[in-house]
Amino acid sequence: MVSKTTAPTSSLDTVKLTLALVVLAAGMFGFYWFEQVALTWRVIAMFAVVGVAVGLVLWTELGQRLMSFSRESRVELRKVVWPTRQETIQITLIVLVLVFLIGLFLWLVDSLLFWGVQMITGQGA
Repeated sequence: MVSKTTAPTSSLDTVKLTLALVVLAAGMFGFYWFEQVALTWRVIAMFAVVGVAVGLVLWTELGQRLMSFSRESRVELRKVVWPTRQETIQITLIVLVLVFLIGLFLWLVDSLLFWGVQMITGQGA
């Protein structure tokens, strides 16, 4: 039997995550409650609320793991060998030609099947 081990979540982390959700919900409520305020100010306030909520999440153990994953992803992204511009253009042209040829083939098969069904049902010329 395989058992999964999960890191225990502290109650403080749960409180922080819940608080982040409450802050986000309050921000969304306030965005619509204060509709008489200019949209620019409401959007700025919403960005601030989202920033506070993200800050609360990053302050938890889950947030620290997400940040670590993000850093490791950037390191791996630097290791990728990207194709040159010429290779990209060539592959794109090959894909376009193949899409056209497959479309042409499917149209031909569809036309032949349509013609065959017309002949079988007697609706053809």
